[in-house]
Amino acid sequence: MEILDKGKIKEAVRKLGMAAGESRGFLEELEAGLLAAPGIGEEFLFYAEKGDFSCKTKIKGYTVLDILVWQIDYFKAAMDRGRPGMGDNGSKMALRAFDTLLKMEKEPEKYIQRMQSETGTDYPEKY
Repeated sequence: MEILDKGKIKEAVRKLGMAAGESRGFLEELEAGLLAAPGIGEEFLFYAEKGDFSCKTKIKGYTVLDILVWQIDYFKAAMDRGRPGMGDNGSKMALRAFDTLLKMEKEPEKYIQRMQSETGTDYPEKY
């Protein structure tokens, strides 16, 4: 596995972070996490450069795209309850998905449980 280009990671985080309106602290933490986790960092650079997901990096079978879909479902449920969140900010959602993937790498069971239990309200079997 190649060593990640720190400059590329930093620039991609900055660019997406500006579009997302994220705090400097969050972005610094994300950048450090991406540099410390080369597989996730490579996935992030692929996304930043191509606007798509390679889904090569998996944690217990889950990819960043799985997390993104869960987030859309989860945040849509929050919006349905009158709590606006990420709305239509794709950059923010992508950054948050990568942040969650980094956290999932450290505590996979915690995030798998959340993904399987915290879902939206669009299907009747939910209740």
